[in-house]
Amino acid sequence: MDAALVSAATGVLKPVLGKMTTLLGDEYKRFKRVRKEIKSLTHELAAMDAFLMKMSGEEDSDMQDKVWMNEVRELSYDMEDSIDDFIQHIDDKDTKPDGFMEKSKHLLEKMGKMKARRRIGIEIQDLKKRIIEVADRNARYKTRETYSKTHEAFSNTRNEVADPRALAIFEHASKLIGIDKPKAEVIKLLTGLDGCLSEKQQLKVVTIVGSGGMGKTTLANQVYQELKEKFKCKAFVSVSRNPDMMNILRTILSEVSCQPYAHTEAGSLEQVISKISDYLTEKRYFIVIDDIWDVKTWDVIKYAFPMTICGSVIITTTHSTDVACSCRSSIGGHIYNIRPLNMTHSRQLFHRRLFNSGEECPPSLTKVSNQILKKCDGMPLAIISISGLLATRGRTENLWNQVKDSIGRALERNPSIEGMIKILSISYFDLPPHLKTCFLYLSIFPEHSVIEKKALIWRWIAEGFVQRDDRYSAYELGERYFNELVNRSLIQTRKLDKYDNVLTCRVHDAILDFIVSKSIEENFITFVGVPSLTSRTQRRVRRLSMQAEGKANCLMPTSLILSHIRSLNVFGDEVEIPSVIKFSHLRTVDFSGCHQLENHHLADVGRLFHLRYLNISRTKINELPEQIRHLRCLQMLDIRETEVYNLPACIVNLENLAHLAVGKHVLFPEGITKMQALESLKEVNACKQSCNFLQELGQLKNLKKLHISHMDVAQEHKEVFASSLGNLCTRNLCSLTTRNVDYNILGNTWCTSPPVNLQKLKIVDCVLPEVLDWILSFENLQKLCLEMELISHEHLYIFGALPALLTLSPQGRKNQFSCKDECLVVSSEAGFQCLRIFTYTVQGYRIDILFAPGCMPNLEKPEFIFFENQSFSSARSWYFGVKNLSRLVTFRCELRCSGVTSLTP
Repeated sequence: MDAALVSAATGVLKPVLGKMTTLLGDEYKRFKRVRKEIKSLTHELAAMDAFLMKMSGEEDSDMQDKVWMNEVRELSYDMEDSIDDFIQHIDDKDTKPDGFMEKSKHLLEKMGKMKARRRIGIEIQDLKKRIIEVADRNARYKTRETYSKTHEAFSNTRNEVADPRALAIFEHASKLIGIDKPKAEVIKLLTGLDGCLSEKQQLKVVTIVGSGGMGKTTLANQVYQELKEKFKCKAFVSVSRNPDMMNILRTILSEVSCQPYAHTEAGSLEQVISKISDYLTEKRYFIVIDDIWDVKTWDVIKYAFPMTICGSVIITTTHSTDVACSCRSSIGGHIYNIRPLNMTHSRQLFHRRLFNSGEECPPSLTKVSNQILKKCDGMPLAIISISGLLATRGRTENLWNQVKDSIGRALERNPSIEGMIKILSISYFDLPPHLKTCFLYLSIFPEHSVIEKKALIWRWIAEGFVQRDDRYSAYELGERYFNELVNRSLIQTRKLDKYDNVLTCRVHDAILDFIVSKSIEENFITFVGVPSLTSRTQRRVRRLSMQAEGKANCLMPTSLILSHIRSLNVFGDEVEIPSVIKFSHLRTVDFSGCHQLENHHLADVGRLFHLRYLNISRTKINELPEQIRHLRCLQMLDIRETEVYNLPACIVNLENLAHLAVGKHVLFPEGITKMQALESLKEVNACKQSCNFLQELGQLKNLKKLHISHMDVAQEHKEVFASSLGNLCTRNLCSLTTRNVDYNILGNTWCTSPPVNLQKLKIVDCVLPEVLDWILSFENLQKLCLEMELISHEHLYIFGALPALLTLSPQGRKNQFSCKDECLVVSSEAGFQCLRIFTYTVQGYRIDILFAPGCMPNLEKPEFIFFENQSFSSARSWYFGVKNLSRLVTFRCELRCSGVTSLTP
């Protein structure tokens, strides 16, 4: 799989090598001249690719290496464009024309193709010469070994610099702002509600999680300084990105035993771990393991700490939620998510560097300073860095506005912000190549953008950053990449659904600063409409982000070379929509939210032969052009919230379309059986569709997600739909949402065709009289949401028997009692071994739930919603037995009735 991924570090060298191998196959034997040139290039490019991959991990490459890397990247893009054009003209199928006019037109087209093939062949020859010239020039002027030898024996030495995170532990407590509350919270987690450190308690662990620059190390050190004198054995050790495990363990042994480091014998890791564990046995210790980057590092260190009942405590800090969860699961304990500074503390920290004690911020600078702090978003390191930069400037509103406008757009190598850049660089260079590329791509969005996760992943796929493998589809793999960036605290989650799935995200302005700078440096993205960035862009554009800062119109500079653009992204109503005819190599086009987009802007979309992603959602487009049939590579089409109500018949020709997002009232054409690549269909209004469509729906073998609604249709249509649904469930369908669908259709379908792979089932606006036995066949079901006339003990036992169920949302509708004492008791025999989220809703008379000891052992988030037709009686008990839920994280209860809107205990 890796051989096919696009990397920001190497351009598209890997995909080019893959396509060159294809062109050397039997299918292209007749093109001897091109094959000969390509064969001679393959070994040269393979060596370059190996060297570039190693250089991509270097934080401080010399200038000559950077220049050469940029040249090779640009050549790789040009080469892929030429190969794609060549393959396109070869693969165009010739049809037999009828009539004189058709034959004449066919002859002209054939001559045009031959001419194009000759032109592309000459282009490939020229590219070969350019690559050899670049390689020779690099070898000629390079003071060390040439790339062909260097990639075999590469030196790993780096210039050592002071890590700003290590210096943070020496910050005097009197200088710290906003540390008191989080320090008290962490101490409370370590000591318990009474705030006392008991010498008889089990080992406790607290993991502090947050992105670089949030103050994790500072917080951990303040807690350490507060409590360390109460422990006989103590140690504070930083791990960092490339840990020397022997050195770390010897340091721990030295500190806890109070002996010089030199007196600790190295031996093997196992021997040193054993020495630490033996020494700490029966002793009370306090250990801080700062800056853990990966789970495997913790998996080694943790064995040094014995699980004694002596009141010992451990604090770990990390940017990775995976590491935090590993710390909690291996020993037990708590995760503390460090929060940004509030505006009051941010202002105090900001002013401390800029003004003398007791001095107020001048009124002329109050507004701009607040705007700067809003951009810093409570990140202490960003506030300190920017205030340090401002301290070197004059106290004028104009100068401060210049700095404010540059935040997130122009991080330069200024000594005042070098520390912040260093921290971000460490996080960036720690990423594997495929994650670096996905991370850099986030710089394409304007500041403060709220980014939809699903759309972002489909963009990655269209760009070639993510491709399916033997285990996962391309989207599933992209979701794993996204989660990894979240786990590393490089992107922030913005909106979650009730199941804690991320819906939207954002990038902190300081982090956006950094990746914008890297994107410009590598000509990864070109920005138009942003004055501070436009002047620094290269003429040849690969990915274009058009933004309108303020109210100014955004026009395309005439100096840019647009013919090789791969990604066109337009943000805002003030941006002039360029003609797509200029961009023959586009892979992705995003016009979402552009109200100035009109039908004529898509008139030539059929010429974008390589287009894979087209997003025109939230625009005024009311018709898709017939030319869309030529987009044979299109994988994702989003027309939500447009005025398109009828899909053209030619859309069924899009045989590679995997994701189609439409509005609720869109009418589908017949013939969708050709669209076998479809993986998701949402907002399908069945009552608007033909019987043939419902029948063809069941033949989509790769469909994984279906959202279908309004089944108020004829009996014949219901039978056809039931048959199609049965076919889908026995194949790859993983997620099904139905609205107003007759429950008899569902029951009859699953009695005969159990859903093999179904993981999510949501039944809306359909009240089931009973939960039938067919639900027990849902062996892989993880999420279940349904409405019932009433909920009984028997139903709970049926739900609890589902072995993989993680979230359950039953809703009772009937206004009657269903059990003795108006209470459902969930016992340990009910099952629910995996359940994490439970949302219980009752309309009508309230029926409580009581959690018995040992039930739902993994439940973290119970939620109760009661709709009552009568006034709330204070005499009613609100005891749920939540103390019996051992993994409880949050608990919410809401009452909706006259006189009371909500209640959250």
